[in-house]
Order: sequence, then structure tokens, then C-alpha cells
Amino acid sequence: MSLRTKLKKVLPSISITEQEALDAGDVWLEGSIYQGKPDFNALRAVPAAVLSADEQAFIDGPLQELLGMIDDTEIQNGIHLPEYILDFLKKERFFSLIIPKSFGGLEFSPYANSTIVGTIATKSSAVAVTVMVPNSLGPGELLLHFGTKEQQAHYLPRLANGRDIPCFALTSPEAGSDAGGIPDLGTVTKGMYNGEEVLGLEITWDKRYITLAPIATVLGLAFKVVDPNGLLGGKENLGITCALIPKEHPGVELGNRHDPMGIRFYNGTTRGNKVFVPMDFIIGGQKNIGRGWQMLVSCLGAGRGISLPALGVSSSQVAFKGASEYAAVREQFGLAIGQFEGIQEKLADIAGKTYLQEAMRVLTTEGLGMGLKPSVVTAIAKYHMTEIGRDVLDSAMDIQAGKAIQNGPQNTLASGYVAQPIAITVEGANILTRNLMIFGQGVMRCHPYLQSMVESIHSEDKNADKEFNRILRKTVGYSVANSLRAFRLGVLPFTAGANSPLPEVREYEKAAHKLSAKLAVYADFSLLVLGGKLKQAEMLSARLGDVMSFLYAAMASIKYYEQKVASSEREQAAPYFHYATRFALQSAEQALHKFLDNFPASGTRKFMRFITMNYSTKMPKISDDLIRELATQAQLDTAFKKQITHLVKPIEGDGHYINEQAYKAKMGCLDLLAKVKKALRAKTIKPGIRFALTLDNALVANVITEEEYAKLIDYNKKRERAIRVDEFDFDMNLLDENAKPINPLKSVVNQ
Repeated sequence: MSLRTKLKKVLPSISITEQEALDAGDVWLEGSIYQGKPDFNALRAVPAAVLSADEQAFIDGPLQELLGMIDDTEIQNGIHLPEYILDFLKKERFFSLIIPKSFGGLEFSPYANSTIVGTIATKSSAVAVTVMVPNSLGPGELLLHFGTKEQQAHYLPRLANGRDIPCFALTSPEAGSDAGGIPDLGTVTKGMYNGEEVLGLEITWDKRYITLAPIATVLGLAFKVVDPNGLLGGKENLGITCALIPKEHPGVELGNRHDPMGIRFYNGTTRGNKVFVPMDFIIGGQKNIGRGWQMLVSCLGAGRGISLPALGVSSSQVAFKGASEYAAVREQFGLAIGQFEGIQEKLADIAGKTYLQEAMRVLTTEGLGMGLKPSVVTAIAKYHMTEIGRDVLDSAMDIQAGKAIQNGPQNTLASGYVAQPIAITVEGANILTRNLMIFGQGVMRCHPYLQSMVESIHSEDKNADKEFNRILRKTVGYSVANSLRAFRLGVLPFTAGANSPLPEVREYEKAAHKLSAKLAVYADFSLLVLGGKLKQAEMLSARLGDVMSFLYAAMASIKYYEQKVASSEREQAAPYFHYATRFALQSAEQALHKFLDNFPASGTRKFMRFITMNYSTKMPKISDDLIRELATQAQLDTAFKKQITHLVKPIEGDGHYINEQAYKAKMGCLDLLAKVKKALRAKTIKPGIRFALTLDNALVANVITEEEYAKLIDYNKKRERAIRVDEFDFDMNLLDENAKPINPLKSVVNQ
């Protein structure tokens, strides 16, 4: 019995849905990371993302106007989005960011799409999600790639100008992550349509969690097709299929809403019982029966790589801008709280991770802008950028404390904090993404020979043994080369290469090479020792996925620092860059050690440690000095800080504006504040019960001039307004029978 035959009995075959997921998308930078040789030349050759004139005009015009229209407190205290917001979104074609201009769309780049969604999310999560969905996985994206010319000509102009609102229904009560298990069924049959008998499908479905379903005019639907009577002349079970069904089509039910944690975007259910539709309703026509899953996974890049990461970055930028301004303005015990090391530790972490988020956002959308569909990279972006956003937001809540937990227009964190789990869950649970998708897809897509080997093992071709042996020889050679390279870098770490023109970057580039070399060895031995069991060893494979992810993050950090940071701003940016890159490299190294510590075969574990010389942590550390340096830099009003919080656009009177005005006022009178404090220490003046009285005393004692006094009083008024929280005149008599306010609450302060 040949080795191939033996392996065929042991290794599980790949299911159709798994194979379609593996076949979808492209391999990009992650391939070089997995193979132990991160390609920094390819990284630096990626064209820098820039906004076109049309994209910038849209951001400066309709987007800015939309931000001025949004009152998130009104939205959250209401039932749904105000009609004037929806009308504006339709009128200004916010739902057509990805639709070509030839169909009346805006045809914006992935970078612009991400920027627009992220900017809206800084003001309202509900509005951001409403804009996000039609521009990610949904009818528009599917029609562009798979629709017939007739379907494109009919629907795309209507989607572009808002005459049609789309939703896409995939998730069933019985099948969430396991899309292949959806019970929704379409049976091939004949029925009446437009007065004549035609061939079509009788579909029964029950879907939930469908964003925009309550207001959709056209339903995208995923279901399985069966042909029990052989009307199509082939097999009975034909697979997952996608169709477009108008809301007014007989039997379609759209309406009942969910309440996703009080965030007022439209999310609900759709059902249908034995609804007959003609074959023309299938996206791409009858020939696309059974291609639904392939179509879906090939279009996941927009949701995974653009929309959901944009929400994570938005959370981080809001958190960073608000926390840094609050830390500089808020004083306790006679000091700005940003001078306390406990606050500095949190603030530095927020600042460094916000930089990392923006770097990953830019690099990922640059890759998508090249026309690539890197399925592993977009999964990395979706998981880690939403998780980092959650982490950063938690830290900002700690810094703002009581201010952060009081609802109202001035609270810039609450809506994002509540919406963060929704953003994480919208495209599937993060547990699934980390434990099954990143390394699970990566190992098959990025290994140069593995997918071909598995195919040859299960092949029925008469030359399968010969082909398997050929691939096996190449695989052995590849693994030996990985081991020798990892051993060399372990024994002679100084031999790691680096091509960066910036000396501060080179140590990180070398570190990425060393970690990547170890990853390649551990991945090879995992496949050799665990084989098909690696699929079930989710904690082990997730850690290898973490290594890939954080090395991708480190590469993003390096590219952003080299290409997006002006040379005049490198000094400002350096602490952000060092913190972010060290965090990514440390996280990758920790994942490697956790993998080794828990690898089940002790002999193999010891050999892997030896061959990679991996006995202790070696990555550059985040020191207390770096934390202090970054926390100090984060509280300064610099051009670079503005660059990595650019999604936040304060509108006069909103919470961002109130906080920023107090912060800028303080930055503008630091010298005067120092003069007053010096006089207090010298007992030239007496402190007042309130700071305004202290300023009165300083003016009387001629410590400050009248002009300086006016400047300080202006700052103090802005400071007092910024540290306040909203109060409400809550009339207990204005309640309905469910003890809910009849009218939305109106703030009685900070108006």
C-alpha cells in the first residue's frame, strides 16, 4: 500500500463549502509571512492610498453635511433613524460607494469607503451600519461580480440612487457560523409568474439578524436548492444558491425587528413559506444554481477588510482623541490627570494601538485597492481590528470614568461602547474568525504545496501516486529549508536581513524575519505530527494564526511609518511607532511560546525549541520610559496626532467639539497657567475655592494682565463645560404604560 493510500484513509476529505472557501480570494503578504520570509520589498511596493478629487469632495461636502445633521442622542432615544437622515443618504448616494459610475454610483476606492464609514461611526454607530451594509456583502457586491447584464441594468441604478434599499439574508436560527447547514430550501418546480407557467423555485426560509430588512425593498436570499423531480436533468442536491427577490413579491415577509442593544439601526427578520420565484431571480441566472457559497466567500473582502475594521478604527480614534484631551484638561490633586502614571499607562496603550489600527486600515485597503481579495488578510483585519477597538475603548472608559457612563450628547464614548459587540458580531463571531479561519485558511492558502498535496491524496487519477510523490519531495525540501533558516537565525540572529532606509526600523524588520522563520517551522511540524487533527486543535492553530496576524500588523506599522509619516513629523510619530510595533512583535512572540508550551508531543516540542533556539523572549520590550514618552506626546496638540485621529470631525456644539475647545484653549495658555501656579507656590496669591477666584486674585496681584486674565477665564469656562456631563429634566408624569418616556429626553446643560 502506497503512502498516499495510507494517508487517504487517515486524512478527512475537504467538504465542498470548505473547498470553495479555500479557492476564493488571493494570497498576498500573508503568504510570505507564513513561509518564513516576510516580503518587505512587496510591502514597500504597495501603492500608497490617497483620496481622489471626487472622494475628497464627497468627504468635505455631503459627508460633512451628514455629520452636522446627526444627533445620536435623538436617534438612540427614538425608535429608528429619522426619515430626513435616510432621505439624505439616498439623495447623496451614500448607498452607492462601490457601484460603478456607469450605473450611477460613486465607484469609490476601498480606502475612501473605509474612511467614509469610519468617519460616520465617530458620530453614530447606527448611521454607520446603515451606510456600511449596502456597500459591503450584499446584493450590490454580488450583482457587480455575478449578476446578469439585465439584473445589473435594472438593479444597480436603483441601488445607487436609493430607489431600492437592499438587505442580504444568510443567517438562520439553526445556522449561524455553519452557513453550509442552512435549512432554508428552494425546490425546483414549475409555477405561475406574470400570467404564464415557468420553471422556477419554491422557497421556504426563516432568517434573522438581517440588517436593513425592515426597510429593504429588495431581498438578497441564500438557500439550498434541491431538484427531486430531475427537472434540471442532474443531481438532486444542487447546493447553496443566491437570489434577489423584490419585497412586493407575493409571500415575502420583511418587517419584524430585533433590538440590537438599543442601537437604532434596522435589523430584523425575513420569512417566506413556499414562495415561488422564476429562475431569473437567481443572481446570475439559472447557471449559478449551487454557486452561492462560492459567490459569498469571494465577496467577503468588503465586509471583513473594509467595513468592520473601519468601525474598530473609528472606536480607537474616538477613544484616543477623547481620552488624551480629557487627560490634559481634567485636574485632580492640583495636577492634570495625564501626569499620573496610572493614566499614562492606559493612555499610551490607547495611543499606540490607535496608530496600529490606522496603519492596518491603510495597508488592508491598499491591498483591496490593488484589486486583490486576500481572504486571510481580511479575516486578520476583521478579528484583530475589532478586538483592539474593544480593548482601546475599555481603557478610554477607565480614564473618563464617571463622565464616560452618563448618557447624553456630550458623552462621545457611550454609543460606540454599546455598539462595539455588534460590530464584532455583524459578520460572524470573532471566536470563529480567530480559531478556524485565520490559520485554518492560511495553512492551506499560504503553504506552497499543501493544498496540492491534499488534492493529490484524495485524487482518483491513475497518476495520483506519482503526482503525490513529486509534491512530497518538494514539501520535504521546503520544510528542511525552513528549519535550516530558523536554526541560522536562532544561532546567528545578526544575520537577519533588513532593507529599510531608516535605522530605527531595521531592528523591527529583522525581528519580523526571525519570528516568521519560527512560525514556518512550527506550522510544518504541526502538520507533520498532528495532520488532520490540527483542524480540531483550535487553540494551537489560533496561536499560529495570531503570529501571522501580529506580523502582518508589524509590517503595516512599518509601512505607515516609512510612507505616511512626513520626515518633519517623525519625531512626533516615533513613540507611537515604537509602541505599536513592539506590541505587535511581543504579541507574536508570546503566541509562539504559548503554542510551544502546549504542543502535545513533548519530543517534537523539545526539537522545535532547539531548532529555532526559542528558549526565552527576545523581542524589543515596551518599557516604562516609552510609556511615559508616548503618554506625554499623546497629550500634545501635534500634526501627527491629528493625522491618526482624522476620522473624528467635531461639529460645533457636539461632544467632540466641546472637548476639543477646552483642550485647545489649555494648550494655548500653558505658559499663563504655569505663571499662576508659580505665584501660588510662592504664596504671592491665595488659591480660591474655585479656579475662577484664583484668577481674580492673580489679576488683583498683577501676576497676570487683563488680557491674560480674559484668556484664562475663557479657558476655564471651556474647561468647566468639558468636564460636565449631561443632565436631564425627567418628568415622571410623562411616561407611557410601560414606564418609558413619551418624548426623548432633552439635555438641560451644555446646550
